[in-house]
Amino acid sequence: MSTTTEVIAHHWAFIVFIVIAFGLCAFMLTGGWLLGGRARARHKDTPFESGIESVGDTHIRLSAKFYLVAMFFVIFDVEALYLYAWSTSIRESGWVGFVEAAIFILVLLAGLVYLVRIGALDWAPARRRVVVKSIPVSHSHTNPHKQ
Repeated sequence: MSTTTEVIAHHWAFIVFIVIAFGLCAFMLTGGWLLGGRARARHKDTPFESGIESVGDTHIRLSAKFYLVAMFFVIFDVEALYLYAWSTSIRESGWVGFVEAAIFILVLLAGLVYLVRIGALDWAPARRRVVVKSIPVSHSHTNPHKQ
């Protein structure tokens, strides 16, 4: 057998998969183009959310805090995936794997402590945060409102 025949024999399933995937995409795009409506109107191009027309401005600005919290969530969620994979192989990894996982968790906890310390998880800016002072409590049983 020639090398070209060997390559085709080895990768035929992948080639069939790619051809079917592209064929399916072409079929769906062509079907949508042929069966879709041709009407162009102002109302057709208005944005909507889940079938409901939006009220007010659709281009609102969100605080960067939302994006930071989303990134922190992804980081710590990926950590959970790594720990799950580690937990399924705990018997094979032994104490060395346990120590490595402990170091991994400690590094992530150090990162979390750092984020809390710099205020990355605080929603209000530092100038708007209210510092609550403790009020001294009198332990005497006398009425402070006596006249």
